[in-house]
Amino acid sequence: MDGPRSRNGQDFCIDEQVRTDRLQQLFRQSVSAVFGSYLAAIMLSWLCWDRFEHSVILWWLGILSTSTLLRIAMFVVYFRSDESQRTPQRWERKYWFSLILSAGIWGVGAFVVMPADDLLSQALVMLFTVGMTVSAVSCYSAYRDMTLVSIGVVLLPCTAWLLFQPSPIQVGMALSILVFTAFAARATHKMSQALEIAFRLTREMEQANRISTRAAQTDELTGLKSRRAFFEHAQQLYDECKAKRQGLCAVMLDMDHFKHINDTYGHQVGDQVLRRIGAVISSSFRTTDIHGRLGGEEFAILLPNTSIEVATDIAEGLVQSIAGMMIEPVHRVTASLGVASTEAAHKDLHGLMNSADKALYRAKALGRNQVAVAQ
Repeated sequence: MDGPRSRNGQDFCIDEQVRTDRLQQLFRQSVSAVFGSYLAAIMLSWLCWDRFEHSVILWWLGILSTSTLLRIAMFVVYFRSDESQRTPQRWERKYWFSLILSAGIWGVGAFVVMPADDLLSQALVMLFTVGMTVSAVSCYSAYRDMTLVSIGVVLLPCTAWLLFQPSPIQVGMALSILVFTAFAARATHKMSQALEIAFRLTREMEQANRISTRAAQTDELTGLKSRRAFFEHAQQLYDECKAKRQGLCAVMLDMDHFKHINDTYGHQVGDQVLRRIGAVISSSFRTTDIHGRLGGEEFAILLPNTSIEVATDIAEGLVQSIAGMMIEPVHRVTASLGVASTEAAHKDLHGLMNSADKALYRAKALGRNQVAVAQ
């Protein structure tokens, strides 16, 4: 049951990431559309200044200016906001409102300014409205429904009026625009589908890369860092503590008589013991500490900004925790630990770990199930 739930959770996460990617694509691509639609209205008014009613043009441009400023303000707020705030839940509805408002002003305005008895002006108006729809396909392609709605709102008023006019040329223009709209809708569907597939594949590849990276850095049996990952992080921590002049302690841990456990009770029981040891280590240290399984029954822990006395007390507590574990059918589980500190002026990480390892072997020689401090 855990597998399907985990998979469903991952799918939901990818779906949300794809939605966010689509939103970011929308805002990035449609900045030019905001200015383009306003400039198109100015150019159309300039070309047909002598053919349109001036008062109607001025009213149209004034209302369009207001909606354009509102959209620009929305873009400014979006791009200035923190990335964590740029979520579909927060911005999609706002964008829908601004788009429908702007497209409606454009479509209705073009219909109002278009003379009823001037075929050339009507053709120019339709040419500009078709240009607006081409812009919509290129700018809003991440959202199929948004593209289709904006195309419909811009084209519908003028096209519907032309369709019921007596002139064959006017009806022909309307039919041509309807055919163009059908092709644009098909292209929009394919573009939005291709974008969503691309976004999804990108996110799935990122997720697979994260999983493989984590698998390479994590010991599968104990959940601790693998040997390679431990030493990569350990070197970074060593350099950081050295630069800050902070103390750093190393603890080496080795299970006592682990071969006897494997030989007597089997490797499955031995694996169970290692898993329990990993759980104890994970729950016994701070998030700033680094711990990992170096191989077999050997573990290592690094404690930054920690004195040798405190590290020794922690190691003593770990010995007691391990000795108190009840793992059937093993009667008793113990471990030996060695502790070393950079206070002994070790030149590098290798020297620190080697000192802790020598202390570990001294703990073994002294009778096991105890902590030895590097001399």
